[in-house]
Amino acid sequence: MALATRTDRRPSMTRTIWDSSVGKKTVMAVSGLVMLMYLVVHMLGNLKIFFGADEFNHYAHWLRTLGEPFLHYEWALWIVRLVLVAAVVLHAVSAYQLSRRDIRARPAKYVHRRPRAGYATRTMRWGGIILGLFIVWHILDLTTGTAHPGGFQPGHPYQNVVDTFSTWYGNTVYIAAVLALGFHVRHGFWSAAQTLGAGNAARDRALKALANVLALVLTLGFISVPVAVMTGVVS
Repeated sequence: MALATRTDRRPSMTRTIWDSSVGKKTVMAVSGLVMLMYLVVHMLGNLKIFFGADEFNHYAHWLRTLGEPFLHYEWALWIVRLVLVAAVVLHAVSAYQLSRRDIRARPAKYVHRRPRAGYATRTMRWGGIILGLFIVWHILDLTTGTAHPGGFQPGHPYQNVVDTFSTWYGNTVYIAAVLALGFHVRHGFWSAAQTLGAGNAARDRALKALANVLALVLTLGFISVPVAVMTGVVS
């Protein structure tokens, strides 16, 4: 009689970490910080539009030649894009799964409603959905030109930006998304610090202040571009 063989295998360490709530929160924190670093750099690059079309277009061209001759044309840009896509997907999936896990843990509504959380906390989930939809629109508008108002001009990002923010809907979508981003960063940065063990009673006030500053700077920096186009400062 043949001996029964054990076919079940222990899950890998990566799978074990991912399946745990702590692991998912860590993935959310790290991927969120990766996106935050990109947003700071992206905002600074956007502000070059105030130095004129030549400066802004030259900056966009430089991004595509970054790393040459070691890297081919646009390779560095595509590496950044792939890292960002991975960060967005991991962030969204872990957030969704944590949300579903939280709902399953308490299927019945509380008899007494808990005190309302802050506005940013209550809007984190909807803010994430808004930002996800905005990313798709933003790519179709200024990267592929599929949803661009008017004639999209490859290699002329300055004019493309002016075209977008010369429309009421372009401004409305962008400003609404940036406001959602500000709230998301304000709450998310502090939460990431807590998850990664950077927060404690002594540092909480400083971390919250830094979260507020980051959210405010990013919001004002990004919104300054459509406002400049609307007011004729950039044209």
